[in-house]
Amino acid sequence: MNLDIQTEEKDDYTLVYVAGEVDAYTASQLRESLLPLTEKENGNVIVDLSSVDYIDSTGLGIFIGALKSSNSYNGTLKLIGLNTRVKRLFSITGLDEVMDIEEGEEAQ
Repeated sequence: MNLDIQTEEKDDYTLVYVAGEVDAYTASQLRESLLPLTEKENGNVIVDLSSVDYIDSTGLGIFIGALKSSNSYNGTLKLIGLNTRVKRLFSITGLDEVMDIEEGEEAQ
């Protein structure tokens, strides 16, 4: 499956829409789009995963790397719009304890 990534610059954050499956085949595409956004001083990135049905361990690694990058540049990374299956994956791995995950699909 393909991965579609769209970014939208807002006043005080960047919104990243991700659609498709995040797996070993598509993870590099997500990494190339997401990591540069987290490497901006005091940057705020919100990732909308409402159109993502599947994430594997490679995909989780991308989000961990993005979180570390964001933290090192004094920025924030928030995930929104996770469906039950994807949210459960973050819960099982304990990443929901270290990542900012907002219930529902709105960033505000």
